Amino acid sequence: MHDNVIYYGCIFVSLTDLFFWFNLAGVTYDLLWKTIVKGEWKGVRKIIEHHPDARTACITPYGETALHIAASCGHVEIVKELAKLLPPQDLATKSLNDVTALSWAAIGGFTKIAEFLVRKNPQLLSIPCDPGYIPVVMASMAGHKDTVRFLYYKTRLDDLLQDRSKNGAALFFNCITGEIYDIALHLLKRCPELAKSVDFEGKSALHLLAQKPSAFRSGSIRVQPPCLSRLHGDIDDRGNWIKEVPAIQHICDEMDKHLQAYELLRCISQEISSSGEPQLTTVGAQKALFEAVRHGISEVFIEILKYFPNTIWLKDELERGIFSQAILERQERIFSLLSTLIGARKQILAEVLDPENNNILHHAAILPSSSRLDRISGAALQMQRELQWFKEVENIVQPKYREMVNKIGKTPREIFTQQHKKLAEQGEKWMKDTAAACTVVAAIITTIMFAAAFTVPGGFEDKTGIPTYLHRNSFIVFVVSDASSLLTSSISILVFLGILTSRYKEEDFLKSLPAKLIIGLSTLFFSMATMMITFGTALVIVLRDRVSWIPIPIILLASIPVTFFGLLQFPLLVEIFISTYGHGNFDRLKK
Repeated sequence: MHDNVIYYGCIFVSLTDLFFWFNLAGVTYDLLWKTIVKGEWKGVRKIIEHHPDARTACITPYGETALHIAASCGHVEIVKELAKLLPPQDLATKSLNDVTALSWAAIGGFTKIAEFLVRKNPQLLSIPCDPGYIPVVMASMAGHKDTVRFLYYKTRLDDLLQDRSKNGAALFFNCITGEIYDIALHLLKRCPELAKSVDFEGKSALHLLAQKPSAFRSGSIRVQPPCLSRLHGDIDDRGNWIKEVPAIQHICDEMDKHLQAYELLRCISQEISSSGEPQLTTVGAQKALFEAVRHGISEVFIEILKYFPNTIWLKDELERGIFSQAILERQERIFSLLSTLIGARKQILAEVLDPENNNILHHAAILPSSSRLDRISGAALQMQRELQWFKEVENIVQPKYREMVNKIGKTPREIFTQQHKKLAEQGEKWMKDTAAACTVVAAIITTIMFAAAFTVPGGFEDKTGIPTYLHRNSFIVFVVSDASSLLTSSISILVFLGILTSRYKEEDFLKSLPAKLIIGLSTLFFSMATMMITFGTALVIVLRDRVSWIPIPIILLASIPVTFFGLLQFPLLVEIFISTYGHGNFDRLKK
């Protein structure tokens, strides 16, 4: 009995000590975790000095060590100091989630930490996480471009391609999705078969590129003019110092991205062309073609037609051809390319009907999505653009198709009127609001200029009634600018009144209303400019004899409101003019 008491007493004491140790360790590790998260290396070092086991101990419920926490938080100094205290093999320790410290650095995009860990233990590059992905793939999933580039060039090709479905293919598709086209291109050249593979969603590389309008010049919102291409070449020839300018750097980066994406597209197309026509669905050429049409990416469109010419006759799941798709998506560039490439054969495509018995003119009459319309400023210009599309397609189809009815008994014109009724109302409101606001401004200018004509600077001579400063050249400038401002503002009022009283038929949005708006805005801008000239000249006449330097600041100050008005309204004026009187978008693209 006594021995049993002693035995159980010893067990109780041992369990008490063990519980006390676990409690102490838990408090210590919790403090260590908090100190690492805060990035305080001195505090971390002090804890490790008192508890050496903390260097490799699991300090979180997920089995993570101090090195895991430091790497995931991006604390470079703590990672370096901890790594110095550990042998290289301990850097490969995994958490309960099968994640190494290098994988955490890859996920977080901490390139400096990755560089240090790889330098100390290169074997970390080939250790996969729980899904089976190695660090470079994890970095590509998160879209960290610099980290991906570093890890890729350090990773062996065998580690990427020994299981293509897990690492090589995953890295390839992630780089396309994350717009890391240089790595995707380099990997494709090392393993050309990746061009024919698909990702976990069943999408091919060609399909993914066709969904990336920002990767190509034609799909970008801001397309670089040819002068920027020459600028890019000059920068490469003369040095990189000019790239330090942020705006120039951004332009160069965008152009490099476009070049890399196009080269990647070209390599993919060449590789899949060896598959032949029967495997079009497998390599995703058919889906990629319609995606390219939808996003307006002419590079992808041309490349597919180059290697698969017969895809031009393909139809989507709604039995609509690429001609109809280009019209529905309002892609002028694709539409013009098709018209140029197939020539007279476009009449054949124009005769294709969908299951609802709609021809391509019916499709042109359908209102596009708001994202397509919003590319044009103002509801009135949007209505004008829709009419231009309808007229362009109307010129292609045979006369009998213009009055053809679909299954619900609607002609293309009836569908256009029905679908664009709300847009026409919005365009009318936009035009009237613009005209009303400009009329008020023009009326104020007219009133001021009319009054200024009878209150000339210096007044009139009492006996003759002749202006006092009539002999001065500056007075002649005053009179001419005042008369010009009065005349143009009066014209502007009449034009804007014409807009306010217009009938607002559909056809008016095509030429009549935009022309009136151009005249109204132009005369209003000119009247405002001449009004400020009148104001400046009047001050010069009055103050020149007293303050000789006064003309310079007056001219500068007078130019401020004109400049503001120009910055706000001139781009709209130019857009309206080009859309109405410039070369049509379709004709320009065909050329």
